[in-house]
Amino acid sequence: MAESTLSIVVPIYNEEANIAELSRRLAQLSFPEMKSVEFILVNDGSRDQSLSMLQDLANKDPRFKIIDLSRNFGHQLAITAGMNEATGDACVVMDGDLQDPPETVPELVAKWKEGYDIVYAVREKRDGESWFKLATAKLFYRLLQRITNVEIPVDTGDFRLIDRKVLDVLKEMPEKHRFIRGMVAWSGFRSAPVYYHREKRFAGATKYTFRKMLTFSLHGITSFSTYPLKIVSGLGFVVSLIGFLYLFYVIGLAIFTDETVQGWASLMVIVLFLGGVQLLSLGVIGEYLGRINEEVKGRPNYIIREKINF
Repeated sequence: MAESTLSIVVPIYNEEANIAELSRRLAQLSFPEMKSVEFILVNDGSRDQSLSMLQDLANKDPRFKIIDLSRNFGHQLAITAGMNEATGDACVVMDGDLQDPPETVPELVAKWKEGYDIVYAVREKRDGESWFKLATAKLFYRLLQRITNVEIPVDTGDFRLIDRKVLDVLKEMPEKHRFIRGMVAWSGFRSAPVYYHREKRFAGATKYTFRKMLTFSLHGITSFSTYPLKIVSGLGFVVSLIGFLYLFYVIGLAIFTDETVQGWASLMVIVLFLGGVQLLSLGVIGEYLGRINEEVKGRPNYIIREKINF
């Protein structure tokens, strides 16, 4: 691996306050064992001065390569665009808010040189995040691990190094609703962890709102598990069984007693409960059908407006 090359992919969305520090810390990284290093920064439809700052950066240092997407396609597709253009024997993916410290990258490379195809960064400690985000993230990853057949490491994000052979496999996965950390784990290549301290954002506010986090979680679950459909099926069976048993109860009252089933309130509760179950079931099925609809359209996952230094 003495003549190996390295690509570092960073998605950028409204990070004007972080770009200068990010580029400074990336440029200071030293990889004496590498033949060359390229930094691929993907502008994901930023509305601030991020693009102009990236263009200036590329003009000053040819190692910085810029991909400008035509609009905001989302974090996972911005990463995909960068990985598809990466030329390195290994590719590191990291966020641009400096919560993923660039100084950890040499550790990932060192572990890769030991023979691992995937080196994922495990968040040993996380600064600047609310207890709610920490708790929901912990719950989500453990839930996902329980309901899927893919061993997705817990307490990890997209910050990782992947070998060229893994990158080539990912290129053959054209799905639109992407959950890259799950796709990497699904590939099944030999992997190893590197533990790091996840820092708070260097500047600015997080772009991941609760709504985006929820959508991202749904992508992860529906991309790698049909468990929600199994829950709906089980729920339908249980409700049907209760209704069947209740039918025997009503018949028994009519044959063996003089009583009759009364109660408008109880009837309305049953009707509303069954209606809620049906709507819930349709909603879950609709989530999967919606994803099928997006896939069969065959539209490109993203559109590149401009590439600089490629």
